[in-house]
Amino acid sequence: MKIIKSIFLIAFLYNVSMLYAQHADIIIANGKISTLDEKNSEVQALAISANRILRTGTNEQILKLKGKKTKVIDAKGKRVIPGLFDSHMHMIRAGRFYNSELRWDGVKSIKRALEMLKEQSQRTPNGQWVRVVGGWNEYQFEEKRLPTIEEINEATGNVPTFILYLYGKAWLNQAGLKALNITANIDNPSEGLIQRDINGNPTGLLVAEPNAFILYSTLAKLPNLTKVEELNSTIQFMSEMNRLGVTGVMDAGGGFQNFPDDYSITGELSKQGKITVRLPYFLFAQKKGSEFEDYKKWIGMIELHAEKPTNKVDYHAAGGGENIVGDAADFENFLFPRPELTPVMEFQLERVIRLLIKNRWPFRLHATYNESISRFLDVIERVDKESPLDGLVWLIDHAETVSEENLQRIKLLGGGIAIQHRMAYQGEIFVQRYGKKPALNSPPVKRMLELGIPVGLGTDGTRVASYNLWIALYWITTGKTIGGNQIMAKENVLDRTTALRLATHKGYELIQEEKKGKIAKGYFADLVILEKDYFAVSDDQIKNITSQLTIVDGKIVFANNEYSDYAPTPLPVIPSWSPVKYYGGYQNN
Repeated sequence: MKIIKSIFLIAFLYNVSMLYAQHADIIIANGKISTLDEKNSEVQALAISANRILRTGTNEQILKLKGKKTKVIDAKGKRVIPGLFDSHMHMIRAGRFYNSELRWDGVKSIKRALEMLKEQSQRTPNGQWVRVVGGWNEYQFEEKRLPTIEEINEATGNVPTFILYLYGKAWLNQAGLKALNITANIDNPSEGLIQRDINGNPTGLLVAEPNAFILYSTLAKLPNLTKVEELNSTIQFMSEMNRLGVTGVMDAGGGFQNFPDDYSITGELSKQGKITVRLPYFLFAQKKGSEFEDYKKWIGMIELHAEKPTNKVDYHAAGGGENIVGDAADFENFLFPRPELTPVMEFQLERVIRLLIKNRWPFRLHATYNESISRFLDVIERVDKESPLDGLVWLIDHAETVSEENLQRIKLLGGGIAIQHRMAYQGEIFVQRYGKKPALNSPPVKRMLELGIPVGLGTDGTRVASYNLWIALYWITTGKTIGGNQIMAKENVLDRTTALRLATHKGYELIQEEKKGKIAKGYFADLVILEKDYFAVSDDQIKNITSQLTIVDGKIVFANNEYSDYAPTPLPVIPSWSPVKYYGGYQNN
Protein backbone atom coordinates (compact mmCIF):
# COMPACT_ATOMS: atom_id res chain seq x y z
CA MET A 1 0.00 0.00 0.00
CA LYS A 2 2.88 2.35 0.88
CA ILE A 3 4.49 1.62 -2.51
CA ILE A 4 1.26 2.54 -4.36
CA LYS A 5 0.95 5.80 -2.35
CA SER A 6 4.54 6.65 -3.14
CA ILE A 7 3.95 6.07 -6.86
CA PHE A 8 0.92 8.37 -6.81
CA LEU A 9 2.86 11.04 -4.89
CA ILE A 10 5.77 10.88 -7.35
CA ALA A 11 3.36 11.12 -10.31
CA PHE A 12 1.57 14.09 -8.73
CA LEU A 13 4.80 15.95 -8.01
CA TYR A 14 6.06 15.20 -11.51
CA ASN A 15 2.90 16.62 -13.10
CA VAL A 16 3.10 19.76 -10.94
CA SER A 17 6.75 20.28 -11.80
CA MET A 18 6.05 19.80 -15.50
CA LEU A 19 3.18 22.31 -15.36
CA TYR A 20 5.41 25.01 -13.92
CA ALA A 21 8.35 24.06 -16.09
CA GLN A 22 6.28 24.81 -19.17
CA HIS A 23 6.45 28.51 -19.92
CA ALA A 24 3.69 30.40 -21.64
CA ASP A 25 4.14 32.20 -24.95
CA ILE A 26 1.45 34.75 -24.05
CA ILE A 27 -0.09 35.65 -20.71
CA ILE A 28 -3.12 37.90 -20.34
CA ALA A 29 -3.49 39.19 -16.79
CA ASN A 30 -5.79 41.56 -14.85
CA GLY A 31 -8.82 40.72 -16.95
CA LYS A 32 -12.47 39.88 -16.47
CA ILE A 33 -12.16 36.66 -18.44
CA SER A 34 -15.40 34.89 -19.37
CA THR A 35 -14.29 31.31 -19.97
CA LEU A 36 -17.76 30.02 -20.97
CA ASP A 37 -16.72 26.69 -19.47
CA GLU A 38 -19.30 24.35 -17.92
CA LYS A 39 -19.33 26.38 -14.69
CA ASN A 40 -19.30 29.71 -16.55
CA SER A 41 -16.19 30.64 -14.57
CA GLU A 42 -14.71 34.11 -14.58
CA VAL A 43 -10.96 34.29 -14.03
CA GLN A 44 -8.26 36.97 -13.83
CA ALA A 45 -5.64 35.54 -16.14
CA LEU A 46 -4.84 32.98 -18.79
CA ALA A 47 -1.74 31.47 -20.36
CA ILE A 48 -1.24 30.42 -23.98
CA SER A 49 1.34 27.95 -25.22
CA ALA A 50 1.67 27.57 -29.00
CA ASN A 51 -1.95 27.59 -30.23
CA ARG A 52 -3.68 26.30 -27.08
CA ILE A 53 -4.87 27.60 -23.74
CA LEU A 54 -2.31 26.31 -21.24
CA ARG A 55 -4.11 27.33 -18.09
CA THR A 56 -6.56 29.83 -16.57
CA GLY A 57 -6.63 31.15 -13.03
CA THR A 58 -5.58 34.03 -10.79
CA ASN A 59 -2.86 36.48 -11.70
CA GLU A 60 -0.59 34.85 -9.13
CA GLN A 61 -1.13 31.35 -10.54
CA ILE A 62 -0.68 32.30 -14.17
CA LEU A 63 2.30 34.64 -13.81
CA LYS A 64 4.27 31.66 -12.45
CA LEU A 65 4.22 30.42 -16.05
CA LYS A 66 6.12 33.48 -17.26
CA GLY A 67 9.43 32.78 -18.99
CA LYS A 68 12.10 34.99 -20.50
CA LYS A 69 10.28 35.12 -23.85
CA THR A 70 6.71 35.28 -22.54
CA LYS A 71 4.63 38.20 -23.80
CA VAL A 72 2.59 39.55 -20.87
CA ILE A 73 -0.48 41.60 -21.81
CA ASP A 74 -2.27 43.66 -19.18
CA ALA A 75 -6.03 43.51 -19.80
CA LYS A 76 -6.50 46.43 -17.35
CA GLY A 77 -9.80 45.11 -16.06
CA LYS A 78 -11.33 44.72 -19.52
CA ARG A 79 -13.71 41.93 -20.52
CA VAL A 80 -12.06 39.00 -22.31
CA ILE A 81 -14.20 36.49 -24.19
CA PRO A 82 -13.65 33.55 -26.54
CA GLY A 83 -13.41 34.65 -30.18
CA LEU A 84 -16.78 34.94 -31.91
CA PHE A 85 -17.84 32.28 -34.43
CA ASP A 86 -20.36 33.18 -37.16
CA SER A 87 -22.16 29.96 -38.06
CA HIS A 88 -23.52 31.30 -41.36
CA MET A 89 -21.80 33.90 -43.49
CA HIS A 90 -20.57 34.21 -47.07
CA MET A 91 -17.04 35.21 -46.21
CA ILE A 92 -15.09 33.73 -49.11
CA ARG A 93 -17.26 35.55 -51.64
CA ALA A 94 -17.36 38.71 -49.51
CA GLY A 95 -13.59 38.80 -49.20
CA ARG A 96 -13.09 38.87 -52.96
CA PHE A 97 -15.31 41.95 -53.34
CA TYR A 98 -14.79 43.78 -50.05
CA ASN A 99 -12.31 46.39 -51.32
CA SER A 100 -14.61 47.31 -54.21
CA GLU A 101 -17.69 47.92 -52.04
CA LEU A 102 -18.96 51.03 -50.29
CA ARG A 103 -20.52 49.72 -47.08
CA TRP A 104 -23.57 51.45 -45.62
CA ASP A 105 -23.58 49.06 -42.64
CA GLY A 106 -24.15 51.20 -39.56
CA VAL A 107 -24.52 54.54 -41.39
CA LYS A 108 -26.96 56.66 -39.41
CA SER A 109 -28.63 58.84 -42.05
CA ILE A 110 -29.59 59.03 -45.72
CA LYS A 111 -27.75 62.34 -45.82
CA ARG A 112 -24.46 60.71 -44.84
CA ALA A 113 -25.05 57.69 -47.09
CA LEU A 114 -25.54 59.98 -50.11
CA GLU A 115 -22.46 62.02 -49.15
CA MET A 116 -20.39 58.82 -49.14
CA LEU A 117 -21.91 57.87 -52.49
CA LYS A 118 -20.94 61.22 -54.00
CA GLU A 119 -17.42 61.17 -52.55
CA GLN A 120 -16.83 57.65 -53.81
CA SER A 121 -18.13 58.43 -57.30
CA GLN A 122 -15.58 61.25 -57.54
CA ARG A 123 -12.65 58.90 -56.88
CA THR A 124 -13.86 55.84 -58.81
CA PRO A 125 -11.86 55.49 -62.06
CA ASN A 126 -13.20 54.88 -65.57
CA GLY A 127 -14.11 51.25 -66.08
CA GLN A 128 -15.08 50.69 -62.44
CA TRP A 129 -18.37 51.05 -60.57
CA VAL A 130 -19.61 52.43 -57.30
CA ARG A 131 -21.40 49.59 -55.55
CA VAL A 132 -23.29 49.31 -52.27
CA VAL A 133 -23.97 45.63 -51.75
CA GLY A 134 -26.31 45.01 -48.82
CA GLY A 135 -25.94 45.14 -45.05
CA TRP A 136 -28.34 48.07 -44.49
CA ASN A 137 -31.99 49.13 -44.57
CA GLU A 138 -34.05 52.30 -44.30
CA TYR A 139 -34.91 51.84 -40.61
CA GLN A 140 -31.30 52.43 -39.53
CA PHE A 141 -31.47 55.95 -41.03
CA GLU A 142 -32.73 58.94 -39.07
CA GLU A 143 -35.02 59.74 -42.00
CA LYS A 144 -36.55 56.21 -41.95
CA ARG A 145 -36.74 56.03 -45.72
CA LEU A 146 -34.90 54.66 -48.75
CA PRO A 147 -32.91 56.85 -51.13
CA THR A 148 -34.71 57.84 -54.32
CA ILE A 149 -33.35 57.09 -57.78
CA GLU A 150 -33.19 60.85 -58.34
CA GLU A 151 -30.94 61.26 -55.29
CA ILE A 152 -28.76 58.37 -56.43
CA ASN A 153 -28.38 59.84 -59.92
CA GLU A 154 -27.56 63.27 -58.52
CA ALA A 155 -24.91 61.89 -56.16
CA THR A 156 -23.20 59.64 -58.72
CA GLY A 157 -23.47 61.51 -62.03
CA ASN A 158 -21.75 59.68 -64.89
CA VAL A 159 -20.16 56.96 -62.76
CA PRO A 160 -22.00 53.60 -63.09
CA THR A 161 -23.58 52.67 -59.76
CA PHE A 162 -25.30 49.59 -58.33
CA ILE A 163 -27.07 49.61 -54.93
CA LEU A 164 -28.49 46.38 -53.46
CA TYR A 165 -31.35 46.42 -50.94
CA LEU A 166 -31.73 43.14 -49.04
CA TYR A 167 -32.91 40.33 -51.32
CA GLY A 168 -35.70 42.52 -52.65
CA LYS A 169 -34.41 45.06 -55.14
CA ALA A 170 -31.51 47.05 -56.49
CA TRP A 171 -30.98 50.42 -58.15
CA LEU A 172 -28.88 51.18 -61.21
CA ASN A 173 -28.20 54.84 -61.90
CA GLN A 174 -28.55 56.16 -65.45
CA ALA A 175 -24.85 55.57 -66.13
CA GLY A 176 -25.25 51.98 -64.91
CA LEU A 177 -28.23 51.35 -67.20
CA LYS A 178 -26.20 52.69 -70.11
CA ALA A 179 -23.11 50.62 -69.26
CA LEU A 180 -25.18 47.41 -69.18
CA ASN A 181 -27.22 48.43 -72.24
CA ILE A 182 -30.55 48.15 -70.39
CA THR A 183 -32.94 50.08 -72.62
CA ALA A 184 -36.64 50.25 -73.44
CA ASN A 185 -36.10 47.49 -76.01
CA ILE A 186 -34.77 44.92 -73.56
CA ASP A 187 -37.10 42.21 -72.21
CA ASN A 188 -37.43 41.27 -68.57
CA PRO A 189 -35.26 38.29 -67.67
CA SER A 190 -37.11 35.06 -66.84
CA GLU A 191 -36.38 35.55 -63.13
CA GLY A 192 -36.75 39.24 -62.40
CA LEU A 193 -38.46 42.52 -63.24
CA ILE A 194 -37.02 45.72 -64.73
CA GLN A 195 -39.24 48.59 -63.57
CA ARG A 196 -40.28 50.98 -66.37
CA ASP A 197 -41.96 54.35 -66.63
CA ILE A 198 -45.13 55.00 -68.70
CA ASN A 199 -43.00 55.21 -71.85
CA GLY A 200 -41.39 51.83 -71.24
CA ASN A 201 -38.01 53.25 -70.27
CA PRO A 202 -36.17 51.53 -67.38
CA THR A 203 -36.25 53.68 -64.24
CA GLY A 204 -33.19 52.00 -62.74
CA LEU A 205 -35.07 49.80 -60.27
CA LEU A 206 -34.55 46.02 -60.52
CA VAL A 207 -37.07 43.89 -58.61
CA ALA A 208 -36.43 40.37 -57.30
CA GLU A 209 -39.59 38.78 -58.63
CA PRO A 210 -39.85 35.76 -58.36
CA ASN A 211 -36.30 35.49 -56.94
CA ALA A 212 -32.99 37.31 -56.61
CA PHE A 213 -31.45 36.04 -59.85
CA ILE A 214 -31.81 39.45 -61.57
CA LEU A 215 -29.95 41.11 -58.69
CA TYR A 216 -27.06 38.67 -58.46
CA SER A 217 -26.71 38.14 -62.20
CA THR A 218 -26.52 41.92 -62.70
CA LEU A 219 -23.95 42.22 -59.94
CA ALA A 220 -21.93 39.43 -61.58
CA LYS A 221 -21.61 41.55 -64.74
CA LEU A 222 -19.69 44.27 -62.93
CA PRO A 223 -15.88 44.32 -63.26
CA ASN A 224 -13.87 42.25 -60.79
CA LEU A 225 -10.75 43.30 -58.96
CA THR A 226 -7.45 41.87 -60.17
CA LYS A 227 -6.09 38.75 -58.45
CA VAL A 228 -3.57 40.80 -56.45
CA GLU A 229 -6.38 43.14 -55.39
CA GLU A 230 -8.63 40.19 -54.45
CA LEU A 231 -5.87 38.78 -52.24
CA ASN A 232 -5.52 42.17 -50.56
CA SER A 233 -9.30 42.52 -50.32
CA THR A 234 -9.70 39.17 -48.57
CA ILE A 235 -6.95 40.01 -46.07
CA GLN A 236 -8.60 43.38 -45.39
CA PHE A 237 -11.96 41.70 -44.80
CA MET A 238 -10.46 39.13 -42.43
CA SER A 239 -8.85 42.01 -40.54
CA GLU A 240 -12.23 43.73 -40.36
CA MET A 241 -13.73 40.55 -38.90
CA ASN A 242 -10.87 40.35 -36.37
CA ARG A 243 -11.56 44.01 -35.46
CA LEU A 244 -15.10 42.94 -34.56
CA GLY A 245 -13.79 40.05 -32.46
CA VAL A 246 -14.64 37.32 -34.96
CA THR A 247 -12.14 34.46 -35.03
CA GLY A 248 -14.16 31.90 -37.00
CA VAL A 249 -16.76 31.75 -39.76
CA MET A 250 -18.74 28.85 -41.19
CA ASP A 251 -18.93 29.80 -44.85
CA ALA A 252 -22.22 28.90 -46.55
CA GLY A 253 -21.07 29.24 -50.17
CA GLY A 254 -23.42 31.51 -52.08
CA GLY A 255 -24.75 32.36 -55.51
CA PHE A 256 -22.14 32.90 -58.22
CA GLN A 257 -19.46 31.42 -55.91
CA ASN A 258 -18.10 28.58 -58.05
CA PHE A 259 -15.88 25.81 -56.76
CA PRO A 260 -12.95 25.46 -57.15
CA ASP A 261 -12.21 28.61 -59.20
CA ASP A 262 -13.62 31.22 -56.81
CA TYR A 263 -11.89 29.55 -53.85
CA SER A 264 -8.41 30.08 -55.28
CA ILE A 265 -7.87 33.33 -53.34
CA THR A 266 -8.57 31.87 -49.89
CA GLY A 267 -6.77 28.68 -50.93
CA GLU A 268 -3.63 30.62 -51.76
CA LEU A 269 -3.82 32.66 -48.56
CA SER A 270 -4.17 29.44 -46.58
CA LYS A 271 -1.03 28.01 -48.20
CA GLN A 272 0.81 31.22 -47.27
CA GLY A 273 -0.41 30.99 -43.65
CA LYS A 274 -2.30 34.28 -43.96
CA ILE A 275 -5.78 33.13 -42.97
CA THR A 276 -6.75 34.88 -39.71
CA VAL A 277 -10.29 33.50 -39.35
CA ARG A 278 -11.08 29.79 -38.95
CA LEU A 279 -12.94 29.00 -42.13
CA PRO A 280 -14.78 25.69 -42.60
CA TYR A 281 -16.74 26.05 -45.85
CA PHE A 282 -19.73 24.33 -47.45
CA LEU A 283 -20.07 23.89 -51.21
CA PHE A 284 -23.15 25.53 -52.73
CA ALA A 285 -24.56 23.93 -55.91
CA GLN A 286 -24.67 26.55 -58.66
CA LYS A 287 -26.23 25.12 -61.80
CA LYS A 288 -29.84 23.96 -61.74
CA GLY A 289 -30.17 20.46 -63.11
CA SER A 290 -26.54 19.40 -62.64
CA GLU A 291 -26.32 19.48 -58.85
CA PHE A 292 -25.99 15.69 -58.49
CA GLU A 293 -23.09 15.61 -60.95
CA ASP A 294 -21.42 18.55 -59.19
CA TYR A 295 -21.57 16.93 -55.78
CA LYS A 296 -20.40 13.60 -57.17
CA LYS A 297 -17.40 15.39 -58.71
CA TRP A 298 -16.64 17.35 -55.53
CA ILE A 299 -16.84 14.23 -53.36
CA GLY A 300 -14.21 12.67 -55.63
CA MET A 301 -11.99 15.76 -55.33
CA ILE A 302 -12.10 16.48 -51.60
CA GLU A 303 -11.20 14.56 -48.49
CA LEU A 304 -13.31 16.24 -45.82
CA HIS A 305 -11.59 14.76 -42.82
CA ALA A 306 -8.01 15.00 -44.00
CA GLU A 307 -5.47 15.91 -41.35
CA LYS A 308 -4.98 19.64 -41.16
CA PRO A 309 -1.58 21.35 -40.80
CA THR A 310 -0.92 22.16 -37.15
CA ASN A 311 0.73 25.49 -37.93
CA LYS A 312 -2.15 27.00 -39.92
CA VAL A 313 -5.61 28.29 -39.11
CA ASP A 314 -8.41 25.94 -40.23
CA TYR A 315 -9.46 26.26 -43.84
CA HIS A 316 -11.27 23.20 -45.14
CA ALA A 317 -14.39 21.94 -46.91
CA ALA A 318 -16.99 20.88 -44.36
CA GLY A 319 -19.85 19.54 -46.53
CA GLY A 320 -22.57 20.51 -49.00
CA GLY A 321 -25.00 23.46 -49.00
CA GLU A 322 -26.57 25.79 -48.12
CA ASN A 323 -28.14 25.36 -51.56
CA ILE A 324 -28.35 21.65 -52.34
CA VAL A 325 -30.54 21.80 -55.45
CA GLY A 326 -32.00 24.73 -57.35
CA ASP A 327 -35.55 23.39 -57.08
CA ALA A 328 -35.29 23.65 -53.29
CA ALA A 329 -34.48 27.37 -53.40
CA ASP A 330 -36.66 28.61 -50.56
CA PHE A 331 -36.06 32.24 -51.53
CA GLU A 332 -37.04 34.72 -48.83
CA ASN A 333 -38.10 38.20 -49.81
CA PHE A 334 -40.71 39.53 -47.45
CA LEU A 335 -41.66 42.22 -49.96
CA PHE A 336 -43.45 39.41 -51.85
CA PRO A 337 -45.47 36.30 -50.88
CA ARG A 338 -43.77 33.02 -50.01
CA PRO A 339 -42.65 31.14 -53.13
CA GLU A 340 -44.03 27.69 -53.94
CA LEU A 341 -41.36 25.07 -54.53
CA THR A 342 -41.70 22.98 -57.70
CA PRO A 343 -43.39 19.53 -57.61
CA VAL A 344 -40.15 17.87 -58.77
CA MET A 345 -38.15 19.29 -55.85
CA GLU A 346 -38.35 16.12 -53.76
CA PHE A 347 -36.94 13.93 -56.54
CA GLN A 348 -34.00 16.25 -57.19
CA LEU A 349 -33.24 16.76 -53.50
CA GLU A 350 -33.48 13.09 -52.59
CA ARG A 351 -30.86 12.08 -55.18
CA VAL A 352 -28.31 14.48 -53.75
CA ILE A 353 -29.16 13.82 -50.08
CA ARG A 354 -28.68 10.08 -50.68
CA LEU A 355 -25.31 10.75 -52.29
CA LEU A 356 -24.16 12.98 -49.44
CA ILE A 357 -25.26 10.58 -46.69
CA LYS A 358 -23.69 7.60 -48.47
CA ASN A 359 -20.36 9.44 -48.59
CA ARG A 360 -20.75 10.83 -45.03
CA TRP A 361 -20.80 14.42 -46.22
CA PRO A 362 -22.44 16.87 -43.79
CA PHE A 363 -25.06 19.10 -45.40
CA ARG A 364 -27.10 22.21 -44.73
CA LEU A 365 -30.35 23.45 -46.24
CA HIS A 366 -31.50 27.06 -46.73
CA ALA A 367 -35.08 27.17 -45.42
CA THR A 368 -36.91 30.27 -44.26
CA TYR A 369 -40.47 28.97 -44.37
CA ASN A 370 -42.03 26.14 -42.39
CA GLU A 371 -43.81 24.88 -45.50
CA SER A 372 -40.44 24.29 -47.18
CA ILE A 373 -38.95 22.72 -44.05
CA SER A 374 -41.84 20.21 -43.95
CA ARG A 375 -41.07 19.03 -47.48
CA PHE A 376 -37.32 18.90 -46.86
CA LEU A 377 -37.86 16.80 -43.73
CA ASP A 378 -40.09 14.39 -45.68
CA VAL A 379 -37.13 13.74 -47.96
CA ILE A 380 -34.57 13.42 -45.16
CA GLU A 381 -36.81 11.04 -43.19
CA ARG A 382 -37.35 8.87 -46.25
CA VAL A 383 -33.63 8.62 -46.98
CA ASP A 384 -32.78 8.07 -43.30
CA LYS A 385 -34.89 4.89 -43.20
CA GLU A 386 -32.70 3.26 -45.86
CA SER A 387 -29.39 5.09 -45.28
CA PRO A 388 -29.33 6.16 -41.63
CA LEU A 389 -27.92 9.57 -40.81
CA ASP A 390 -26.35 7.92 -37.76
CA GLY A 391 -24.92 11.09 -36.23
CA LEU A 392 -23.96 12.78 -39.51
CA VAL A 393 -23.89 16.57 -39.21
CA TRP A 394 -26.81 18.22 -40.99
CA LEU A 395 -28.63 21.46 -40.33
CA ILE A 396 -31.35 23.84 -41.38
CA ASP A 397 -30.28 27.42 -42.08
CA HIS A 398 -32.55 30.33 -41.05
CA ALA A 399 -35.82 28.59 -39.94
CA GLU A 400 -37.62 31.84 -39.11
CA THR A 401 -41.11 30.28 -39.24
CA VAL A 402 -40.36 26.68 -38.25
CA SER A 403 -43.21 24.96 -36.36
CA GLU A 404 -43.16 22.95 -33.13
CA GLU A 405 -43.90 19.77 -35.09
CA ASN A 406 -40.92 20.32 -37.37
CA LEU A 407 -38.65 21.15 -34.47
CA GLN A 408 -39.54 17.78 -33.01
CA ARG A 409 -38.74 16.12 -36.34
CA ILE A 410 -35.38 17.90 -36.60
CA LYS A 411 -34.56 16.81 -33.05
CA LEU A 412 -35.47 13.18 -33.80
CA LEU A 413 -33.25 13.16 -36.90
CA GLY A 414 -30.29 14.64 -35.01
CA GLY A 415 -30.26 17.88 -36.98
CA GLY A 416 -29.10 21.35 -35.96
CA ILE A 417 -30.24 24.88 -36.79
CA ALA A 418 -28.18 27.92 -37.75
CA ILE A 419 -30.08 31.14 -37.05
CA GLN A 420 -29.14 34.66 -38.15
CA HIS A 421 -30.11 38.27 -37.47
CA ARG A 422 -32.04 38.65 -40.73
CA MET A 423 -35.11 39.72 -38.75
CA ALA A 424 -33.08 42.62 -37.39
CA TYR A 425 -32.94 43.85 -40.99
CA GLN A 426 -36.27 42.56 -42.31
CA GLY A 427 -38.47 42.47 -39.22
CA GLU A 428 -40.55 45.52 -40.18
CA ILE A 429 -41.11 44.15 -43.69
CA PHE A 430 -42.04 40.73 -42.25
CA VAL A 431 -44.65 42.34 -39.96
CA GLN A 432 -46.13 44.33 -42.84
CA ARG A 433 -46.67 41.12 -44.82
CA TYR A 434 -47.47 38.50 -42.18
CA GLY A 435 -48.56 40.53 -39.15
CA LYS A 436 -47.08 41.16 -35.71
CA LYS A 437 -48.03 37.86 -34.06
CA PRO A 438 -45.91 35.53 -36.26
CA ALA A 439 -42.90 37.81 -35.74
CA LEU A 440 -43.02 37.50 -31.95
CA ASN A 441 -41.25 34.14 -32.03
CA SER A 442 -39.42 34.13 -35.35
CA PRO A 443 -37.30 32.13 -35.06
CA PRO A 444 -38.34 30.20 -31.91
CA VAL A 445 -34.80 29.97 -30.57
CA LYS A 446 -35.76 29.41 -26.94
CA ARG A 447 -37.81 26.38 -27.89
CA MET A 448 -34.95 25.04 -30.02
CA LEU A 449 -32.69 25.19 -26.98
CA GLU A 450 -35.32 23.65 -24.68
CA LEU A 451 -35.50 20.67 -27.03
CA GLY A 452 -31.73 20.30 -26.98
CA ILE A 453 -31.32 21.02 -30.69
CA PRO A 454 -27.80 22.26 -31.52
CA VAL A 455 -28.06 25.95 -32.45
CA GLY A 456 -25.49 28.43 -33.75
CA LEU A 457 -25.85 32.19 -34.23
CA GLY A 458 -24.68 34.05 -37.32
CA THR A 459 -25.32 36.94 -39.67
CA ASP A 460 -25.91 35.75 -43.27
CA GLY A 461 -23.65 38.66 -44.24
CA THR A 462 -22.67 40.43 -46.32
CA ARG A 463 -25.55 41.04 -48.73
CA VAL A 464 -28.90 40.39 -47.09
CA ALA A 465 -27.62 41.63 -43.71
CA SER A 466 -24.50 43.09 -42.15
CA TYR A 467 -21.55 40.86 -41.27
CA ASN A 468 -21.36 42.46 -37.79
CA LEU A 469 -22.08 39.63 -35.34
CA TRP A 470 -22.62 42.11 -32.49
CA ILE A 471 -25.84 43.14 -34.25
CA ALA A 472 -26.95 39.51 -33.98
CA LEU A 473 -26.12 39.51 -30.26
CA TYR A 474 -28.05 42.77 -29.83
CA TRP A 475 -31.05 41.38 -31.72
CA ILE A 476 -31.23 38.01 -29.95
CA THR A 477 -30.93 39.59 -26.47
CA THR A 478 -33.38 42.46 -27.05
CA GLY A 479 -35.72 41.35 -29.84
CA LYS A 480 -35.19 44.71 -31.54
CA THR A 481 -34.35 45.53 -35.14
CA ILE A 482 -31.55 47.88 -36.18
CA GLY A 483 -34.26 50.54 -36.34
CA GLY A 484 -35.00 49.98 -32.65
CA ASN A 485 -38.43 48.43 -33.20
CA GLN A 486 -39.48 45.59 -30.85
CA ILE A 487 -40.27 42.74 -33.22
CA MET A 488 -39.49 39.61 -31.19
CA ALA A 489 -41.44 39.25 -27.95
CA LYS A 490 -39.37 40.10 -24.87
CA GLU A 491 -40.20 36.72 -23.31
CA ASN A 492 -38.59 34.98 -26.28
CA VAL A 493 -35.20 36.73 -26.17
CA LEU A 494 -32.08 35.16 -24.65
CA ASP A 495 -29.92 36.27 -21.76
CA ARG A 496 -26.49 37.59 -22.74
CA THR A 497 -24.52 34.53 -21.62
CA THR A 498 -26.71 32.08 -23.53
CA ALA A 499 -26.52 34.31 -26.61
CA LEU A 500 -22.73 34.53 -26.40
CA ARG A 501 -22.51 30.74 -26.19
CA LEU A 502 -24.44 30.50 -29.49
CA ALA A 503 -21.87 32.85 -31.05
CA THR A 504 -18.88 30.88 -29.73
CA HIS A 505 -18.61 27.21 -28.75
CA LYS A 506 -22.21 26.27 -29.61
CA GLY A 507 -21.55 27.30 -33.20
CA TYR A 508 -18.60 24.92 -33.36
CA GLU A 509 -20.62 22.18 -31.67
CA LEU A 510 -23.20 22.57 -34.44
CA ILE A 511 -20.64 20.99 -36.82
CA GLN A 512 -19.03 18.80 -34.14
CA GLU A 513 -15.73 20.66 -34.07
CA GLU A 514 -14.11 20.24 -30.65
CA LYS A 515 -11.91 22.32 -28.36
CA LYS A 516 -13.03 25.64 -29.83
CA GLY A 517 -15.04 28.56 -28.50
CA LYS A 518 -14.13 28.44 -24.80
CA ILE A 519 -11.25 29.77 -22.75
CA ALA A 520 -10.31 26.53 -21.04
CA LYS A 521 -7.26 24.32 -20.75
CA GLY A 522 -6.55 22.48 -24.00
CA TYR A 523 -8.86 24.64 -26.11
CA PHE A 524 -7.57 26.48 -29.15
CA ALA A 525 -6.36 29.95 -28.22
CA ASP A 526 -8.96 32.15 -29.95
CA LEU A 527 -9.93 35.09 -27.76
CA VAL A 528 -10.69 38.79 -27.68
CA ILE A 529 -10.08 41.70 -25.31
CA LEU A 530 -13.18 43.85 -25.76
CA GLU A 531 -13.27 47.62 -25.97
CA LYS A 532 -16.55 47.62 -23.95
CA ASP A 533 -17.81 45.07 -21.47
CA TYR A 534 -20.53 43.06 -23.22
CA PHE A 535 -22.04 42.10 -19.85
CA ALA A 536 -22.16 45.66 -18.50
CA VAL A 537 -23.08 47.99 -21.37
CA SER A 538 -26.59 49.10 -22.22
CA ASP A 539 -28.54 47.17 -24.87
CA ASP A 540 -27.90 49.81 -27.53
CA GLN A 541 -24.16 49.78 -26.91
CA ILE A 542 -23.89 46.08 -27.75
CA LYS A 543 -24.18 47.02 -31.43
CA ASN A 544 -21.00 49.10 -31.22
CA ILE A 545 -18.67 46.71 -29.40
CA THR A 546 -15.33 46.09 -31.08
CA SER A 547 -12.10 44.32 -30.19
CA GLN A 548 -9.04 45.92 -28.69
CA LEU A 549 -6.93 42.81 -29.23
CA THR A 550 -7.77 39.60 -31.07
CA ILE A 551 -5.87 36.32 -30.89
CA VAL A 552 -6.47 33.48 -33.36
CA ASP A 553 -4.71 30.13 -32.98
CA GLY A 554 -2.37 31.63 -30.39
CA LYS A 555 -1.27 34.55 -32.58
CA ILE A 556 -2.17 38.23 -32.23
CA VAL A 557 -3.95 39.13 -35.47
CA PHE A 558 -5.46 42.48 -34.50
CA ALA A 559 -4.63 45.14 -31.91
CA ASN A 560 -5.88 48.69 -31.47
CA ASN A 561 -5.51 51.80 -29.31
CA GLU A 562 -3.55 51.01 -26.13
CA TYR A 563 -2.56 47.62 -27.56
CA SER A 564 -1.42 48.95 -30.92
CA ASP A 565 2.21 48.02 -30.19
CA TYR A 566 1.14 44.38 -30.51
CA ALA A 567 -0.58 44.94 -33.87
CA PRO A 568 0.71 43.15 -36.99
CA THR A 569 2.04 45.50 -39.66
CA PRO A 570 -1.04 46.74 -41.55
CA LEU A 571 -1.33 45.93 -45.24
CA PRO A 572 -2.06 49.04 -47.37
CA VAL A 573 -5.46 48.88 -49.07
CA ILE A 574 -5.47 48.48 -52.85
CA PRO A 575 -6.65 49.68 -55.31
CA SER A 576 -6.07 53.32 -54.34
CA TRP A 577 -9.73 54.22 -54.99
CA SER A 578 -11.10 51.48 -52.70
CA PRO A 579 -13.87 52.71 -50.37
CA VAL A 580 -12.25 50.65 -47.60
CA LYS A 581 -9.23 52.96 -47.71
CA TYR A 582 -11.42 55.95 -46.91
CA TYR A 583 -14.27 54.60 -44.79
CA GLY A 584 -13.21 51.21 -43.46
CA GLY A 585 -16.02 48.68 -43.03
CA TYR A 586 -18.80 48.79 -40.45
CA GLN A 587 -19.56 52.42 -39.54
CA ASN A 588 -19.62 52.78 -35.74
CA ASN A 589 -19.50 56.59 -35.71
